[in-house]
Amino acid sequence: MDADWIEYRRSDDGERVGWIAPEGDGFVAIDLLGRPRTGVVEWIRAEETLDELGIGYLADPHEVRLDDGSWLRVRIAEVSPSGIRVKKDDWGDMTAPQVSYAVDFPVSDDRLRPLTSRG
Repeated sequence: MDADWIEYRRSDDGERVGWIAPEGDGFVAIDLLGRPRTGVVEWIRAEETLDELGIGYLADPHEVRLDDGSWLRVRIAEVSPSGIRVKKDDWGDMTAPQVSYAVDFPVSDDRLRPLTSRG
């Protein structure tokens, strides 16, 4: 996280939904994984983007690239500027071993990506 990123919270419940980063004469909306979600836009557009995005995408299935280059289906367990923790998707099986992986923040698509981004 850059020191100039400005935390942005939803006005209705105070939930952090991302950051707004100054860039040139405008701003860039940054999601909770540290990914830019807009190009350079006006402040209000950055707010609108983060409000529309919300936090629901964090519950979606993702894939993490393992050290051997293979991809594993995971769910996001924790997100903060100090790091991201994902766990192997066990489809809710409470008896399955808990296998988790650390991912650096901000995330890069070559390490963690939404499952739907597979080509």
